[in-house]
Amino acid sequence: MKKRITFFMDALHGGGAEKAVVNLLKGLAKRDEFDLDLVLSALEGPYLDQVPKKVRIVNLNNGRVITSILPLANYLRKNRPWALIANMSHVNVVASMARELAQIKTRLVLVEHNNLSANKSDLRRAKLVPPLMRWLYPRADAVVAVSAGVALDLEHQLGLRAETVKVLYNPVVDEDLVTHSQDTLTHPWFAGNSPPVFLAVGRLKQQKDFSNLLHAFALVRKQKLAHLIILGEGQERQKLENIIDTLGISKDVLLPGFVKNPYIYMKRASCFVLSSRHEGLPTVLIEAMACGCPVVATNCPSGPDEILDRGAYGSLVPIENSEALAEAMLKTLENPLPKEILVERANEYSTEKVVDTYLSLVNVL
Repeated sequence: MKKRITFFMDALHGGGAEKAVVNLLKGLAKRDEFDLDLVLSALEGPYLDQVPKKVRIVNLNNGRVITSILPLANYLRKNRPWALIANMSHVNVVASMARELAQIKTRLVLVEHNNLSANKSDLRRAKLVPPLMRWLYPRADAVVAVSAGVALDLEHQLGLRAETVKVLYNPVVDEDLVTHSQDTLTHPWFAGNSPPVFLAVGRLKQQKDFSNLLHAFALVRKQKLAHLIILGEGQERQKLENIIDTLGISKDVLLPGFVKNPYIYMKRASCFVLSSRHEGLPTVLIEAMACGCPVVATNCPSGPDEILDRGAYGSLVPIENSEALAEAMLKTLENPLPKEILVERANEYSTEKVVDTYLSLVNVL
């Protein structure tokens, strides 16, 4: 009888954690020894059509994840999976409470994707999450962080012993990424002899600090003809559009919204820029490198320093510093790293390697 591994998420919205779960499912689906379930509080999100056909999707149809405790507990009692893997703090709390309620021996793995210290939400329910984490996380069979920085932050915030949190990188690079990067892109900015194109990808929200990137690009634009494309959607769209108008760079900046295949842009861009104030392990930075695109990143907590090996594979600059970011962007255009070196580094985050580490962890629990 095959072992059942269950992943639990609130939905499959277009974020890094959701993409990591889909990639893990893709990797596990290639191995015949498991039955795979994906349990969602709500059946929605742009990554739904990327879930492998071998994966059974269970829709709890509860909308908000906090109301999924009892339905998830009922699922666990009925199916008794070998392992339950949850991702992100609020989802992890619900998964922990559901297993407690179900009173079964399923292995519970909780995965953190961001620094807990960076959570500045004013919502009352968000303020309840850290105390619940301090109570529930020690009861899990394993607590995992997607980078060493996230692990250290989590141990400090929750008062856990050193090295209690295991570091397992997200699965990022697979055959699908490489294949999709080779699809056709018909856009005049990528025609022959066109000015260089800077690229950024992420939700349009404060964390990503695209306003800093726009100010940096305006400085670059004063010295060199260039274009900037920011792929993603979010609540800061109007704010960013206002900044673009104020800076007078509207003819050279595009905000196309969420794009299912960002890899065709990454493969053709002159430089990828990560301008975030904080991250966990920025998947898009690895994806750009896997496409052979030179990169610039803020040295934010956490992830860029680890991915770029302290600047060996791309420039690292202070957060919220437009002048330093602009300087690094220009230098990268003048002296880009060879694509082969970037691709080799990105392959350290291949789905195959990460699936092996996850299974090694669960097997010893």
